[in-house]
Amino acid sequence: MRRARRILAATATLAVASTTLTGCFEEPSPHDAVRDFLVGWQSGDYDLAAGRADGDRAVVRKALSDTKLELDAASFRFKIKSLSMTGEEAKADFHAEVDLGENNPLWEYDGMLPLHLVDGSWKVRWSPSVLHPQLKEGQRFAVDIEPKARKPIVDRTDEPLQSASVFYSAGVYPAKIGNKAEEVAAKLSEYTGYAQDRLLSRIRSSPPDKFVPLVTFGRSRYQSMKSKLDTIEGIETQQQDQRVNPEPPRQIVGSVSALTPDLEQRLGGPEKAGDSVGRTGLQQAYQDYLTGSTQTKVITLDLKTGKQVALLKEWPGRQNVPVKTTIDRQVQAAAEQAVADTGTSALVAVQRDTGQILAVGAKGDMSQEKHALAGKFPAGTAFSIVAADALIKRKVSPKQRLSCPEERTVGGAKFQQAGQPTGVTASASFQENFAKGCVTALASLARRVTAADLTASAKTFGIGQSWRLPLKSFSGSLPALSSDADKARAIAGENVEVSPLGMALVAAAVASGTWRPPVLVTDPTSPDPTAEAVQPPQAAPVPLDPEVRTALTSMMRAGAAGMNAGGGKDAVYGVKATVGNQYTWFVGWRGEVAVAVLAKSYDAAAEAGSFFSALQNSS
Repeated sequence: MRRARRILAATATLAVASTTLTGCFEEPSPHDAVRDFLVGWQSGDYDLAAGRADGDRAVVRKALSDTKLELDAASFRFKIKSLSMTGEEAKADFHAEVDLGENNPLWEYDGMLPLHLVDGSWKVRWSPSVLHPQLKEGQRFAVDIEPKARKPIVDRTDEPLQSASVFYSAGVYPAKIGNKAEEVAAKLSEYTGYAQDRLLSRIRSSPPDKFVPLVTFGRSRYQSMKSKLDTIEGIETQQQDQRVNPEPPRQIVGSVSALTPDLEQRLGGPEKAGDSVGRTGLQQAYQDYLTGSTQTKVITLDLKTGKQVALLKEWPGRQNVPVKTTIDRQVQAAAEQAVADTGTSALVAVQRDTGQILAVGAKGDMSQEKHALAGKFPAGTAFSIVAADALIKRKVSPKQRLSCPEERTVGGAKFQQAGQPTGVTASASFQENFAKGCVTALASLARRVTAADLTASAKTFGIGQSWRLPLKSFSGSLPALSSDADKARAIAGENVEVSPLGMALVAAAVASGTWRPPVLVTDPTSPDPTAEAVQPPQAAPVPLDPEVRTALTSMMRAGAAGMNAGGGKDAVYGVKATVGNQYTWFVGWRGEVAVAVLAKSYDAAAEAGSFFSALQNSS
């Protein structure tokens, strides 16, 4: 956590400062007074610091304590720049670093401690300017913050993928509550669970005439808390409308909530009570972009009027920006309609020529991110698209005759075909067995390719490749193939794991002639606004062999023959597969849209047909 790291660093600085000062002087000097004052201020031992000043100890203690509250500071760090002495007068120049939190840079400034001898002891000559050169009697520090409204996540046409939701911010005008700040913070802490000292610091550090949001609630939480909030004198509530209610694909867009006490404590900053926080999906991945960083000013105020006297430092903050996705509402609506009729399924649609994710659907036990993008499922004979690439390169003709027995053993591995596929004769072609997903026929081709052939084709189609997505995803895995049995299992997809996203990209590769990595967000280019995170390398596009692509296109047209897809001028291409007794796959494309569907106890091809039909009817 940012605050925790800074505090640890400050503690380390104490030892350095003390050692440095002690080593600078070998005879009695003002260094002890300088060391104790700054170390006490830095560590919060205000009594130690006050004992080294010539002012009233209670006044000095309070001034130092108030400074921390007025700045809502996480930590102070000091470094001695120089120490000079002339007779009974001395001067210590120091450099200060103040962690203000709120995701801003450190506030750094140079200060000076005047010292003089009092009854033989060196003392800091006390005045407010000891705290900062521009701070004078009758003034105090304040931090003026201008929060930014959360930006939306948008579709490919810049339309928000969230509808408006209502939040309620409970807060105060510091001038109106006067000396009751501690009482207000105590009661609000009791009712809400937020740390009392943080609430008090927020109040004390703010300009007196500005509304200070302290706690933000969603509608239901606010309704349950309203009667208690009404009993706290000075608490006011302001309603905020924010576009945070996710629209499809909801799990990809993600959820947003008001900051809870537990979450505030875990995050440790820069988020604070009153902020909205992305909890899942893109809302979480792009939290820093969507919220930006606040515009912050460190100022001095006149204690009598509450008006600004001086601007000590200003940070414009990092502008927050919307997150632009590749989601297409029309395609997403078709996906939602297609999965609605199933019990459990996942569907991913991508643009064939770019790899951009157009829609993600999921129903039942499957989720859009965990299963559609990042699921690890056996490929079954859907992997025969990849295997065919290797086989055709080894001159296996789509017209080659293959038998499709109910059982076959290859290299000691046994394969079973559950019933004779409709339309497959005893001497059907490779293309016909591919189209109908005959496991035994496909496995029989294992000796026609090498392990290296299959591995290279898998890489061509992105299996196991590295790609950049802001959400969890899985590009697939192919094990080491050390025998004919291993190769046969791979061709049949038994030892290959894939995700619906990965298979949608396989279909897009055949449709376009080039495999491309997936794209979900086009702007910003990275979830990390500081660009400090090391991004994994993005896989380069891989062109398919033109001769192979021509053959695969014909084979996948046969694989989708007879599919009910609602008519239309564009033909459907694809392959159907059954995995065990539960799952079915459809991997293919129509027009510009490639799709992979994985269904549990349901016909994935029928779901794909429903998807293409819905998309056809909406165009």
